[in-house]
Amino acid sequence: MSGLIDDFLHRLAVEKGYSENTVRAYARDLVELADFMEGRRRPLTAATVQDVRAFLAAQQGRGLARSTIARRSASVRSFYRFLAREGVLESNPMSALRAPRREQKLPVFMTVEEVEKLLDQPDTSTWIGCRDVAVLETLYGGGLRVGELVGLDYDDVDLGSGLVRVEGKGKKERVVPVGRCAARAVGRYLACTGEGVPERRDPRALFVNATEGTRLSARSVRRIVDRHVAAAGLNPRVSPHALRHSFATHMVTNGADLRAVQELLGHENLSTTQVYTHLTHEHLKRVYETAHPRA
Repeated sequence: MSGLIDDFLHRLAVEKGYSENTVRAYARDLVELADFMEGRRRPLTAATVQDVRAFLAAQQGRGLARSTIARRSASVRSFYRFLAREGVLESNPMSALRAPRREQKLPVFMTVEEVEKLLDQPDTSTWIGCRDVAVLETLYGGGLRVGELVGLDYDDVDLGSGLVRVEGKGKKERVVPVGRCAARAVGRYLACTGEGVPERRDPRALFVNATEGTRLSARSVRRIVDRHVAAAGLNPRVSPHALRHSFATHMVTNGADLRAVQELLGHENLSTTQVYTHLTHEHLKRVYETAHPRA
C-alpha cells in the first residue's frame, strides 16, 4: 500500500506541481486512512463506500475541525480517483459520497489605517528597517503569498513599472502590480549601503536575511510581521497572510471587479475570491451596529 501512496504523492509533486506542504498534508491524510483500514483488517484497495463513511465519521468523532475533515475527504477522493485511473480499482468508492461542505471562516484583515500604522513601524535609517518595509509593502501592495514573496528574484521585479513576476500554487506564474509605494520601498532597500548590510550569498534572491545573506525564509517573514505588529499594538492574530487578505478586502471595498481580484491573487476559482465580498459585508454590518443609534 505504501508504494501506491508514494506513487500518488509523486504525481502530486511532479506532475501537478503541488507544494511541499500540500503533499505532506495529503500524506498525513492517507496514513490516517491506512491506519483506519488496518484496524478493520482490510487493505486500502478494498475500501467500500461504507468504509470511507466510517472513516470520515471517526474523524468527526475526534472533534476535528470541519475544514480538516473536508481536506481529508478531498485527499481520499483524489487518491482513489488516481487508483481508478491507474487500473488498480474498478471504481472509486468516493464517487457515491458528496464532499462535506467547508466551514467558511472570515479571514483576519486590517483596516487601511492599521496597515499604514504597521508600515510606519520599521526604522528606515537601518538596512533591516528598509528591508522590513520593502517586505511589508510588497506583501500588501501585491497581495502576495509568503511563499511567492520569498521566492522573488532580482529578475522578477520591474521597479519602473511596479510589476513583479511570481510563481504561485502549482508553479503557475503570473505578473502582478505591487504599486509605486512598494516599488519605492524595494528600491530604497536595494540601494541601502553601509553598516549592517550583509554580504549576499544568494545573488539571485531579492530578500535576504541579515545574518547569512541567504534567501529570506517564510518563518523569518512571520517573525518580521510579528515584531512590527506587536510594536504597532495591532491584533496579534495578524499574520503575513493577513496582509494578503487586507489587500483583497480593500480592493473589493473600493469597487474592484471580483474577477480582476481573482486574477491578482492567483485564485483558480472565483468562489475562493468571493469570501471577500462576505467579509466586506460583515465589516459594514459591524460599522452600522456601532454607529447607528437604532441598530
